[in-house]
Amino acid sequence: MPKKIHAAKTQPYHHGDLRRALIETALRLVTEDQDWAFSLREVARRAGVSHRAPYNHFPEKLDLLAATAVVGFERLRDGMRRAMVGIDDPEALLVAICRTYVCLGLDNPALYRLMFGPALSDSGSVDRPTVASLAGAEARAVLKDVILLGARAGVFAVSPDDPQDAFLTAMSVWSAVHGLTMLAIDRIPHSDLPTDELIDKLLRMVVAGLRRSPPNGRAGRQAIRSGIAASARPAFRPAGTTRGKGRK
Repeated sequence: MPKKIHAAKTQPYHHGDLRRALIETALRLVTEDQDWAFSLREVARRAGVSHRAPYNHFPEKLDLLAATAVVGFERLRDGMRRAMVGIDDPEALLVAICRTYVCLGLDNPALYRLMFGPALSDSGSVDRPTVASLAGAEARAVLKDVILLGARAGVFAVSPDDPQDAFLTAMSVWSAVHGLTMLAIDRIPHSDLPTDELIDKLLRMVVAGLRRSPPNGRAGRQAIRSGIAASARPAFRPAGTTRGKGRK
């Protein structure tokens, strides 16, 4: 659950990477206020620079919000990759990265809403800033890679050679996990189970829905184990980092 946030003091900016300093300041404001109603002038004040300084890097507030969302997507991507370390079983991998996804939303609901909500779409446009779209695609690629791993191992009922099948399966899982995250953020599920246990059981149900019926007999079970061993090792190589409502 989100931790209690204490307001940070203004931190004067002296020299170095001004763009990064502005992004970090915006991220602190989103985290503290659980909102992004601040102005570029407020960001400048918090960063300890002149009120015109942000415009050298972010012509509009939307540009700064997009760059802030990129940080969220990078955290999601890196967090899912860390969650995979030491796990070979595709089902366990998928549960682990989906749990990381939900936890990111619960840890910072405002950042999560900024990443996936309509705030990044400018007025009258359905397009999202390119930097945010690319960063989001990198995070989703981790999910797709795990699904393909399970497909190649014969664990998931997905054709590894059919791009559309893999895409639709990834979208199905993502939709379920995203919906679960939003429900958990808004505290809509009412259950006798503790929240963590409820989330874990629901994620396992989502993953179980992908499971391929195992072949009969010992040979079939051995084929699945061999498939897992053959596909687990080379599947994941860190991709390069891609950088990335309202106006002032």
